[in-house]
Amino acid sequence: MKKLVFLVFLLLNSATAFDEHNGEDTEWVTVKLENGNPSAEDWVGVFSPANFNSSNCSPEVGNPRQQPPFICSSPIKYKYANDSNPDYTKNGNSSLKFQLINQRADFSFALFTGGLSNPKLVAVSNVISFANPKAPVYPRLAQGKSWNEMTVTWTSGYDISEAMPFVEWGLKGESQTRSPAGTLTFHQNSMCGSPARTVGWRDPGFIHTSFLKDLWPNSVYTYKLGHRLFNGSYIWSKPYSFKASPYPGQDSLQHVIIFGDMGKAERDGSNEYSNYQPGSLNTTDQLIKDLKDIDIVFHIGDITYANGYISQWDQFTSQVEPIASAVPYMVASGNHERDWPGSGSFYDGMDSGGECGVVAETMFYVPAENRAKFWYSTDYGMFRFCVADTEHDWREGSEQYKFIEHCLASVDRQKQPWLIFAAHRVLGYSSDYYYGAEGSFEEPMGRESLQKLWQKYKVDIAFYGHVHNYERSCPIYQNICVNTEKSHYSGTVNGTIHVVVGGGGSHLSRFSDTQTNWSLHKDSDYGFVKMTAFNHSSLLFEYKKSSDGNVYDSFTISRDYRDVLACVPDGCEPTTTAS
Repeated sequence: MKKLVFLVFLLLNSATAFDEHNGEDTEWVTVKLENGNPSAEDWVGVFSPANFNSSNCSPEVGNPRQQPPFICSSPIKYKYANDSNPDYTKNGNSSLKFQLINQRADFSFALFTGGLSNPKLVAVSNVISFANPKAPVYPRLAQGKSWNEMTVTWTSGYDISEAMPFVEWGLKGESQTRSPAGTLTFHQNSMCGSPARTVGWRDPGFIHTSFLKDLWPNSVYTYKLGHRLFNGSYIWSKPYSFKASPYPGQDSLQHVIIFGDMGKAERDGSNEYSNYQPGSLNTTDQLIKDLKDIDIVFHIGDITYANGYISQWDQFTSQVEPIASAVPYMVASGNHERDWPGSGSFYDGMDSGGECGVVAETMFYVPAENRAKFWYSTDYGMFRFCVADTEHDWREGSEQYKFIEHCLASVDRQKQPWLIFAAHRVLGYSSDYYYGAEGSFEEPMGRESLQKLWQKYKVDIAFYGHVHNYERSCPIYQNICVNTEKSHYSGTVNGTIHVVVGGGGSHLSRFSDTQTNWSLHKDSDYGFVKMTAFNHSSLLFEYKKSSDGNVYDSFTISRDYRDVLACVPDGCEPTTTAS
């Protein structure tokens, strides 16, 4: 007779749930397992809501985004039973540590045998939950549509039929005011395909956004997320703070972080769907360490790699909360957010796993005129950023092309000398092996339409993700280096520097064997870029590795306003000798 299999749960901390007074929204749990019939294929999954469908759901033929285990209610994450005890198959004992985050529902743990390919349910644990699963969590700041406006977006379990969302905020140490928040959500039938519409679906709760207006430049504000229940009581988050943006053109020290393709990973070592972003925690942790010297972050596409497994958006927003709650966390749309056949994306792939942009557009605010068209401009002090959406048509004559030109043309370079273009896919130059095999070293049709705009409006640096490595080009136009400097540019630069910074955390890409004469620095590793504007005439560019935070590539630009006005190849204004 087989010994009964059972699961015992011990909470490592005395507080087993979210406490609305101290704002805890994570908890470590120990799962102790005794199994009379152990196997190397046994695994324990985390399920939320706790009542789940353990039946097998076969994947759709031809859909690469559905991944094992093919269970009708996908586990949030899982560990093999022998993860902490190599002798598990001999003695049947195991102790597994999981980190849970507040996700608006209760949790259970389940033991399966048969591996991932043929999972069979053996036992289910008791149910555990946070004290207030609906509590407001994971605030993410973003620049508003004007320089003196900050938006705060967060997630909760409260619909407007239960409570009114708001932000209580004000200058640090002074009286606080309250600003209402709007509420959005999305539904299963809003998803375009599987797994987002089937096994990967999980209720996202409610997404709230409040607009904090008329901020004083460079001033520190404190804020709390609030929900006023209709019985008159209040639910609060823990307190946060941020520094308001400088006035456009203001001469002050300004730090900008840019990277793409980060994704998420589990600090408890669990496996998860799309489990290929091993560097994401290193990047996250390095940014947290440097947070006092960061003013704004740009994550230029491939944000979570949820790929249709919706619960992972909670995991990502929890992971970046220390950053996104303190500085504007600006995002761009990538193929893993948007692409799905027949959904209107420029590419007909399946990389979004059926999300087709709906999740990203709801979970994060960007100051776009239409968030379904994820292109926008934003000003930060001496910087103007023009952020494109490569998953929509950017070619000459398109709606987006007109936006890009207006964004570049409308900046006053005397006040905002540092003009930055950013997009997910490489519309400029990359020595990636795939692009090299095509012979173009760019996204097909990438730079043909846009390079005349970059040149005409004298874009300083163009950033891209998508390719999971780092590469910096010379100042370049029409495939030709237009400046011989490599580490210090002074005076008229003559062209745009193109930078691939897609090593935020996802599995790394390799370079082409072809040596390109315009590539000045390559690194197949995880990292990010930091730009520091000291004043209107001096900019420092640094590429840092996520593993240690040290600088592995850098250059400076020194120039005056007259250098910005100077003629460059194909970039001179028409002149006349008429008097």
